[in-house]
Order: sequence, then structure tokens, then C-alpha cells
Amino acid sequence: MSAERMICVACLFALMGCAGLSVKEMSPSVDRQPPLDLPITIRTLSADHRFSQRSSVAMAERLRALHPGEPLNILALSGGGAAGAFGAGAVAGLTRSGSRPDFAVVTGVSAGALVAPYAFLGPTWDTQLIDSFTSGAAEHLLQTRGLGAFFGSSWYSGRPLKQLVDAYASDAMIRAVAREADKGRLLLAATTDVVTGEPVVWDLGSVALNGGVSARTLFRDILVASASVPGMFPPVVIHICENAACHNEAHVDGAATVPFFVPRAFVRSPSEALDGAHGTAVYVIIDGALADAARTTRLTAQAIFRRSIDAGLSHMLLTMLDLTAATAQLQGATLQYSAVPTTYPQMDSFDFRANTGRPLFHYAYECARSGRLWTEFRRTDDDSGTAHSAADIRPDRCPADDAFVRY
Repeated sequence: MSAERMICVACLFALMGCAGLSVKEMSPSVDRQPPLDLPITIRTLSADHRFSQRSSVAMAERLRALHPGEPLNILALSGGGAAGAFGAGAVAGLTRSGSRPDFAVVTGVSAGALVAPYAFLGPTWDTQLIDSFTSGAAEHLLQTRGLGAFFGSSWYSGRPLKQLVDAYASDAMIRAVAREADKGRLLLAATTDVVTGEPVVWDLGSVALNGGVSARTLFRDILVASASVPGMFPPVVIHICENAACHNEAHVDGAATVPFFVPRAFVRSPSEALDGAHGTAVYVIIDGALADAARTTRLTAQAIFRRSIDAGLSHMLLTMLDLTAATAQLQGATLQYSAVPTTYPQMDSFDFRANTGRPLFHYAYECARSGRLWTEFRRTDDDSGTAHSAADIRPDRCPADDAFVRY
């Protein structure tokens, strides 16, 4: 994760400076909030093709009204670049195990946003999911812009990523997402607004339902934006009509501001479910390790900077997981998570070669298939169970076997 993390943080500020040349500075469409706070509003497209900000509380109430007495399962997929193969393999493996929950809410950030539609649509889309992450179609994502990289907004061209997402975000997918959204289920993706530096959460189901002839294009652009690491790929300009005015917004990788997200209002279990029956269950898939393994760091400015960014963002991820778990506990919900064990061979977040991604995909697939994917969240001050040191963990262990990642 080190390369992606460094670029996400370091380049976002540079992009914010140059974005003002082409994107009008607008008043933030969501209330400003600390980066680790969960988003409280969701951008939803209405039948008149205009966006509005809806409270997550109102959307959660509507969801529960449409599914009274039913357990509410929520899946959150994090960013991770090429390590998105882990989340994809996990979702497909859950199908094979027969233990895949029916998710009422699926959220995705960055690489997780590309997996999210398949997780949302269910097992009938596993063939497309497997193909998209094991076919090698992503091997040519990194196409340098040559001298243009020194004068433009990114080092690599955004066209290959756009073409890749466009190939899989088909008209059939849009229709399928619309059908599920019409039942009240929610598919959400996060991007980062370049001008405000704030996360924006998009209701992709409403885009599929109300986008008309432009639905597929808008759906694709949001996914591309969510996965466009700032500095590596150019920001995606999205035309927004909101209230009585229209304007352009530039968006980049959602992971620049939020590692994953579970809207707090969705976590609450109904009062009748506080005994554990029909309660809310939260599942979080981390496309990467929760902590960097100890490693030798050269005492150079670049190496120290990269290591510091890695450490800071690892703490942000852990803090988000801690906050989400604490919320779940207070609201009578459960939380299980899965992350790549620190003992799994370290990979470059921008290594999109098939012979790198396929092993990670199949690793997660087999762990999920064998029922060893999930770990129940345990706080650091919980001394129940047996603690293990990093030396006790074998590389062939699955996430559920890796007590070292239990924070």
C-alpha cells in the first residue's frame, strides 16, 4: 500500500491547487467534518435528473421500512489498488462456501468501489467478477503521458482505466442495479471532491434508476473517479445539476479522504432485534494489510516520508475500523472484518499484472470458501482469547487464523 498511500496524500493538495483553473470553487455540498467522521449525507439522483443531498438517517429509515423485521447486512469494501483482487476473491469465495449474506447495503471506495456492484448484484454476477479481476485486463492501466505528465494533472493517462470500467459497467449491469435499487437496497461509492477536499458519497442505485440515457456514463464516471489515485490518474469531471444550478466538479480517489465507510445511521439495530435476532451485521473487507510489517528504512528524505505516510494512514484505517466497531457495539450490531495478513507476500499497489493479482484473488477465494475469511472485531484492551506474535503466523494462514491483525 505504500506507493498508493504516499501519492494519495501528497498529490491531493497539488491537485486542489490546479483544479481551480478549470473547476469553479463551490460552497461545500456537505457539512464539513473531520476526515475520520462518517459521511452523514448521500448524493442521490432524482427522476428529474437533479442531485440532492439526502440524510443517511432518512435513507436508513426508508430501508428498514421496506424490510421490516429482516436482518440488515452491510458490506464495506476499502481501497487498495491492485490489492482489490483480495476483495473480489473474497466475495466470489463466499458464494462458493454457501455463506454469502444478502447485503442490503454495499459501500465501496477506490478499488473497493469497482468490486461493489458485483457484491451488490449477487452470485449470478460472479462470472463477470472473476473475469474482471483475473483476466489480465488491468495489465495495461499504467500508460505514461510522456512529457504531458509534467504539465497536466497526472502521471498516467486516465483512458485505460475509463475503458476498463466501461467494459464491465454494461447496460445489463445498470439495469440490474436499477432493479435492486427499486427494492430499496443501496449501492454507495465514495469519491473526493478536489476543490473542497471532502468525501462525497454517491447513491449509485439512484443513478441507475433515474439517469436515463446518461445513466451508464454517469455510473461509470463515478466508479472511475473513486479509483483515480490523485497524481497517478487525472481527476474525473462530473457535471452536476443540483437545486436550480448546474456546475462541473472534479473528483478523485475516495481513499484520499476515507479508507472505507459505513454510514452510522445504518448500523443501528431495531429495538426488537437487540437480543441478537434480526440485528444488523456489518462486514468490512480491507484490500490490504491493517498494519505494515516492520522493515528496514533507509535514512533518506524520500524513504522517511513514505514510511511516515504509511504509518499515518495505517492509523487512520485502524481508527476508522475502531470507530465503526464501537458504533456497532453501541447500536447492538455485530462487526466482522477481513484483511490481508501481514505475512502475505507484500505487493505493490500498482502492480496490475495478472500473475500478481491472480494469486491474491485465489488466496482470498479459498479462505472464504473454507470459512476462514472473517475475524470478529476485538479491541486491543480485550484480553480474551490467546494472543500471538508475528513470528507465530504462517504465510499460508487465512485472515481468520491471523490473530495478529485483531485490533
